Amino acid sequence: MTTGNEPVLSVSSLVKRFGDFTAVDDVGFELMPGASLGIVGESGSGKTTTARILAGLDEPTSGTVTLAGEPVVSGSRRARLRRAGLLQMIFQDPYGSFDPRQTIAESIAEPLRLHSPELSARDRQARVAELLDQVGLSERAGESPPRDLSGGQRQRAAIARALGIRPRVLVLDEAVAALDVSIQAQILTLLDELRRDTGIAYVFVSHDLAVVRHITDTAVVMRHGRIVERGGTEQILRDPRHPYTRLLLDSIPAPGWDLDRVARDRRALDPSL
Repeated sequence: MTTGNEPVLSVSSLVKRFGDFTAVDDVGFELMPGASLGIVGESGSGKTTTARILAGLDEPTSGTVTLAGEPVVSGSRRARLRRAGLLQMIFQDPYGSFDPRQTIAESIAEPLRLHSPELSARDRQARVAELLDQVGLSERAGESPPRDLSGGQRQRAAIARALGIRPRVLVLDEAVAALDVSIQAQILTLLDELRRDTGIAYVFVSHDLAVVRHITDTAVVMRHGRIVERGGTEQILRDPRHPYTRLLLDSIPAPGWDLDRVARDRRALDPSL
């Protein structure tokens, strides 16, 4: 296990190829306990593939992932269970990850049965009630099927389910992108409170720089599968050094927005456009 002075997650020389296409190219970063790291980039930058590798949904072509001081290996059920107990992932649309035949409470209880078999049925029920309360969901919401909840409620339920087994790292892939702005703010505030209360660490994958600024301490910017810039989130957003990072910031609509200049800058980065 790691201490407070050692990374809870370490990624080194990560590469993922799909045939002749390299989706992730020599990616590396570290995440300290209780910290929040943003992975920023447009569609096709490799950020989601990186997240899927961390969660064990894709296997890397090469490179290493170390989680809580242990090299992550694939293959055995025990290894997959161990990884899941340390790292959980939240998706942009959690609806597909819920069994429509189960209530929300039953879905939250399912990982507890798998990872904490020593808990009695009564203890699991109490833990589910605690988790629902922690993410601001009522008992009635817990008794409902996923289809009866709003998008924001389903995202809260997904967070509760992930937190149930007390992972060390939570990977969030565009976790608020599909929500209304007011609901986004509620979920981001909830995540910030949970991080302070539990000490969990986040990897927050997003194309939205405003979201990244709100929820992360440090960030890496990805383009064409590679990291082109890294550092403190505020430092990167206030004083970007790489032309691609500056382009991402300039692409945000604002008073005096010069769309022609943005297009010229993009063509300068990608002459083929």
